[in-house]
Amino acid sequence: MFDFPMNLGSLIEAHGYWVLALGCLLEGETVLVLAGFAAHSGYLNPFAVIAIAASAGFAGDQFFFWLGRHYGPAVLRRWPSVAAQQDRLERLMLRYQSGVVIGVRFAYGLRIAGPVLIGMSSIGRYRFALLNAAGAIVWACIIAGLGWVFGRAAQALMGEIRSVEGWLLLGIIGVAVLVWWVRRNRRV
Repeated sequence: MFDFPMNLGSLIEAHGYWVLALGCLLEGETVLVLAGFAAHSGYLNPFAVIAIAASAGFAGDQFFFWLGRHYGPAVLRRWPSVAAQQDRLERLMLRYQSGVVIGVRFAYGLRIAGPVLIGMSSIGRYRFALLNAAGAIVWACIIAGLGWVFGRAAQALMGEIRSVEGWLLLGIIGVAVLVWWVRRNRRV
């Protein structure tokens, strides 16, 4: 078997937390799963991973909420794909306001559009912030937990995975890029 060409552990320990924060400001799921995996492998502190992911996810959604609150109509004109979600989200907000705010980060196609559209609704900014914080914490725990469980499963299947974790990481990134590319091209 080939050796991975760099010391992956040192890279993750040196840059893992800021990459996690940057990734979680926007989409975040892939980078958070990888951070959970890295935490299982001992490169990152699992509590720090959850705290950073929840904080960055919260901050990102607060920004998009503010964007919707102050520039919503302009955003809808600029990005018709966001506007296409408006009716669906408004109907859901009327019935399940708290659940929508907490769960929007789990909904495919609404991760960024959701907070923008919620910002255009009548929900108060403090109520949104409180529910957004709860959603960010739940999201960070679940998604990082999936990465942790993936690490345990990989270790159970392959034994000590440190010798192949670089290749495993490249495979996960490759699958993530492929999924992103397919989703992007499906919209065109």
